[in-house]
Amino acid sequence: MSSHRLNLLLINWQDIRNPQAGGAEIHLHEIFGRLARDGHVVTLLCSGWPDCPAREEVDGMSVHRVAGRHTFALQAAPYYLKHLRGQAFDLVVEDINKIPLYSPLWARPPVVALIPHLFGATAFQEASLPMATAVWIAERPVPFIYEGIPFQAISESTADDLAERGLPRSSVRVIHPGIDHDRFRPEPEARRYERPTFVYVGRLKRYKGLEYVIEAVARLAKEGIDLRLVVAGKGDHETALRAYAGDRAADRVEFLGYISEDEKLELLRKCWATVYPSPKEGWGITNVEAAASGTPALASDSPGLRESVAHEVSGLLVRHGDVSAWATALRRIALDADLRARLQAGARSFADQFSWDRTANETEAHLLEVLSQGPDRGHASSHTPGLEVA
Repeated sequence: MSSHRLNLLLINWQDIRNPQAGGAEIHLHEIFGRLARDGHVVTLLCSGWPDCPAREEVDGMSVHRVAGRHTFALQAAPYYLKHLRGQAFDLVVEDINKIPLYSPLWARPPVVALIPHLFGATAFQEASLPMATAVWIAERPVPFIYEGIPFQAISESTADDLAERGLPRSSVRVIHPGIDHDRFRPEPEARRYERPTFVYVGRLKRYKGLEYVIEAVARLAKEGIDLRLVVAGKGDHETALRAYAGDRAADRVEFLGYISEDEKLELLRKCWATVYPSPKEGWGITNVEAAASGTPALASDSPGLRESVAHEVSGLLVRHGDVSAWATALRRIALDADLRARLQAGARSFADQFSWDRTANETEAHLLEVLSQGPDRGHASSHTPGLEVA
């Protein structure tokens, strides 16, 4: 821990106690909760939900909740100007999650942008055309409004995406997420399922690509290879997925719905491998949690995911959208005991390099480095006329 005590304003759409909280909120909480416990002052500005406390202290962080998840983008700046502008923050950290809030236009201290990933054209695979278009348009000004702003990305893929959009690659610091090794670890008494079992844990969204795995399972069934796919999670694509599986592999695909963290851990320890067939992610933390639990991961060879799986070491990378390739990967795991043993050992070694303490320490060092470069660092070099309100 540094002897310099930072006073930080953190801005994100949601906090860890929000019922809609997901990976982005876990990521922020693990990092900045540690910084708060180490003596830094952390204030979090985020959206709320019906009947939530407007102010609350969560693991040493002072949480300010305003508006809801669909109106937060309109209310964040006015709330900051009225209630937080006068506080002596050293840095403002904006998590560019969902759509950008353009904080360099209205936040007074130097700004650091923390980014899991940008949606780009992927938005059109998930949202309605109007919503996807709005997200795509909202991301277009990022290289201009955040010009001169230091970025922290969670993967090399995200950093490369930013560079392709016109931001200097040198301004992006890559700091990988961590995992909780006290929780995610092998359990010698947890026996693997006797039947080859593959698990997906996460939100059930259209763009996640689970249909490719379901179709691959159906193909293998026709070959006489008996395996099952367990799907854990909720989402607005669940009904369509259930219907799709029912038509193709009803007796081989099981939907669990929402599961607890303890149930998730049991699944990760007992399954033969996890699956993650998405076309693009910021990282793919479930792949590393599985690895730490001694379980290999099968994932699309796509941005973000290809960094959370070491091919032929902690799991297998599969050509995205290729049902035949998915069938081959599932078949290899189901039939090759030596491969499974090798990947299980490699998974544990791969996961050892990722910890939340390391992520928090690297984040602290990056923020102190930005602060040491002076007040002009972290401000856009040119603002759109008429939008500067801080």
